[in-house]
Amino acid sequence: MSRALLRQLTATFAVALLVVQPAAPAAARTPGSATPAPGSVRTMVRDAATGAPVPRACAALVPVDAAALAAVALGEDQLGRYGGCADEQGVLVTGDVAPGRYRLLVRPYDTTTHGWQWVGRHGGTGERERARVVQVRAGAVSGVPDVRLDPPGTVVGVVTDAATGAPVPRARVMVVPYVPHPKYGDHGPTTDEDGRYTITGLGPYDWPVQFAADGLATVWSGGVGSRQQARPVRVRAQQTATLNQALPAGTPLAGAVRVGELGTYAQVIAFDAATGDLAGVADVGSGYTLRLLPGQRVKLRCDCAYAPPAWHRDAVGFDAATPVRVRRTPVVVDFDLG
Repeated sequence: MSRALLRQLTATFAVALLVVQPAAPAAARTPGSATPAPGSVRTMVRDAATGAPVPRACAALVPVDAAALAAVALGEDQLGRYGGCADEQGVLVTGDVAPGRYRLLVRPYDTTTHGWQWVGRHGGTGERERARVVQVRAGAVSGVPDVRLDPPGTVVGVVTDAATGAPVPRARVMVVPYVPHPKYGDHGPTTDEDGRYTITGLGPYDWPVQFAADGLATVWSGGVGSRQQARPVRVRAQQTATLNQALPAGTPLAGAVRVGELGTYAQVIAFDAATGDLAGVADVGSGYTLRLLPGQRVKLRCDCAYAPPAWHRDAVGFDAATPVRVRRTPVVVDFDLG
């Protein structure tokens, strides 16, 4: 990953560095409130070969629940709301965490020495679904066995248009999906004018990779719409793996957006109906157009007005939203926010 992205991620989670207040007892509640007390997670980050502490490695607590995973906004990675960074002794504590189930994605500061990993039951993994599930309980500290970081590897490749074979410039290449920001640009690896990209700093495991570009369908490695069906790339320590990907045109999913005042950065976002993963993002004018693969089932959210997001059809959130089945013929979904 780029140095800029690593700096951003480190800064995001540095608020929990070194000093974390102990969680309140489970019985503690704000008067008149049914909100449970937060919990915390504690672990130790070490070098897998030597056992030496690894300072400044940061962890994101990524929710298992699809609805919580879909709570991602403009310019954000799909990593959830909680995280922390290890101190100089390698101790990592994440506090003020809402009770629930989470998976840990650990990202070292020095990615020339150690690679990213989802924390598995017996070492690192590149596949989120294989990661250890951590249960955070109200007012309690959840201990996680020591995280052991392995040396990093690199992935390179070329992204092309499946119909023409032409290289696709400015395609986003992601191991963690994110919502692009039209003003500030992409903060992860993107392809150059020849369609080439490089991802550095990944642990030596199998990693699914997502590819997205304007005007083409967003796919996971292997050309599929679901992370669970992806063909991962095998990353090896201190070596370079090659992963090329062709992007199909997909089926248009489009519609009109009727709103009193359109937001400055209005978007319609598609989420995988089963997993909550980002499946596509489209900017909005008077309408929008997403391109998705036939067979995908998605839930749609319109971040289009100076008001809470609108889920299809007039739903209050991800769980209540109506799934849309993508077929080979164009699909129309309108949003009326008037």
